[in-house]
Amino acid sequence: MSEFAALVTGSNGGIGQALVTTLQEAGWFVVGIDRNPDNRSKCDAFIHFDLANCCHESDFRKNCIDAILRAARDLPIKALINNAAVQVLGSTGEIRSEEWHNTLKVNLSAPFLLSQALLPCLRNASGSILNIGSVHAQATKKGFVAYATSKAGLHGLTRALAVDLGPQVRVNCLAPAAISTDMLKAGFEGKDDEFAALEAVHPAGRIGSCEDVAQAALFLLSDKSTFVTGCCFYLDGGILSRLHDPA
Repeated sequence: MSEFAALVTGSNGGIGQALVTTLQEAGWFVVGIDRNPDNRSKCDAFIHFDLANCCHESDFRKNCIDAILRAARDLPIKALINNAAVQVLGSTGEIRSEEWHNTLKVNLSAPFLLSQALLPCLRNASGSILNIGSVHAQATKKGFVAYATSKAGLHGLTRALAVDLGPQVRVNCLAPAAISTDMLKAGFEGKDDEFAALEAVHPAGRIGSCEDVAQAALFLLSDKSTFVTGCCFYLDGGILSRLHDPA
């Protein structure tokens, strides 16, 4: 029987489902939240809520926070995993105002507001917050201006929360590079050479798997990492260490 509950946002995506399964196998009771009511993965409890509505205070409290507390079934909430994210591609001249604000709401404001609302629970359980960041917070490319900015903010939020909440609550960030989700693979359908090139550019010789992310997350949430806080852990297959130049 589970002793603790964990909340995973974006639980229906590839990484989200891997997080749910891995945490359950480690003995956690997992509450999932996603804007997609279908494909509810295998969460112990599921909440249908779009985190783009996190700034609507009454809706957020009633249909998200109160729902989370009910779903946890009186178990101590010991982990918050801020995994949900939107990725709108477009150059500086193309991104619309609503796309910019929606990106920041889901990728940055929601993690803060969830952390704030669940803080009493996390403090009581000596728990931790894990933000799923991205290598784009450190090194990005054209067309990712909204996404990269939001993830850079999330990395900064991780450090600030770790200082503000320590030593009662640990806060860390797990920042993956390319991960083999269904969405990524769909983008490379019929492009085997391009996919091979993407894998080859990583010094590890491959891109990451959803299970890679989930196992790293499990460590950062576990009692084996009690001295780790304020850390941005890059799960990048070495890509950020590689210098790209015309030569």
